[in-house]
Amino acid sequence: MQAETSRPTVPNLVQTNKPSRFALRWKELKRSKHYYILMSPYMLVFFTFTVIPVAFSLLLSFTYFNMLEFPRFVGLQNYSRLLLDDDVFMIALKNTLLFALITGPVSYVACFLFAWIINELSPKVRAFMTLVFYAPSIAGNVYFIWLIVFSGDRYGYLNGFLMKYGFKLEPILWLTTEKYILPILILVQLWLSLGTSFLAFIAGLQTIDKSLVEAGAMDGIKNRWQELWYITLPSMRPQLMFGAVMQITASFAVADVSIALAGFPSVNYAGHTIVTHLLDYGTIRFEMGYASAIATVLFFMMIGTNIMTQKLLRRVGE
Repeated sequence: MQAETSRPTVPNLVQTNKPSRFALRWKELKRSKHYYILMSPYMLVFFTFTVIPVAFSLLLSFTYFNMLEFPRFVGLQNYSRLLLDDDVFMIALKNTLLFALITGPVSYVACFLFAWIINELSPKVRAFMTLVFYAPSIAGNVYFIWLIVFSGDRYGYLNGFLMKYGFKLEPILWLTTEKYILPILILVQLWLSLGTSFLAFIAGLQTIDKSLVEAGAMDGIKNRWQELWYITLPSMRPQLMFGAVMQITASFAVADVSIALAGFPSVNYAGHTIVTHLLDYGTIRFEMGYASAIATVLFFMMIGTNIMTQKLLRRVGE
């Protein structure tokens, strides 16, 4: 008897045509078209006044452009001049990094701590204290009051106090002495830093679901610090991210305070920042290609710092 060989049966494979990624994206776009229509006015303004100028600035940074002649391509010459030959830019870079490292984190933490404390007050007192802390940032050129405080004669508030009580015999030229300029600018910038981030934090604290606090107490939260780390901060991640972006931008973009208090330029460039260096070449010397290179360096510094901050904030509550 001849053994029968059994062959495995192969099922008929039906080849299905999977939609391409482009087709899926197009289908999703059609499904959400109403949202994009509502977003279109803002996106149009955003691209017109933000994206396009940034792109043009990046392109101009590779050219020589003096506002009179057509831009001439020079490659990386502006960047090599900026990083290798411009000693004033190195001073401005050092001052800007000091501003960012001190005023950025300190003002960010101060905004949250003051918002956290004020949020515990009664509604009327909270509204009044919010106005008190927020007022300096919306009062225009209110930092001019510091010109009186740090005036270089005996009529300045600080000099008058020091001389009255015998700490000094002669007035100190606070705003024209190199070693005092940068600390004074940092102090004034910190005073002005309770702005939009402060309001965002107060708004975020008021929207926290109280049931989360009650559930946390049942799950073992023992004190306010644990409540802050495991409930409050994770619930405020959008506001924390917004506040970080605003504070980083403000700390890197210091210019008005430096110009108003220390002059333009300041003594031995002691209060010079990247933005004041940019204003020097962009609005006085009209070297727009070189100014665009300065702006591009500042832009990537802000982007890099924001990316690092986002990575740190993602770990909140872990």
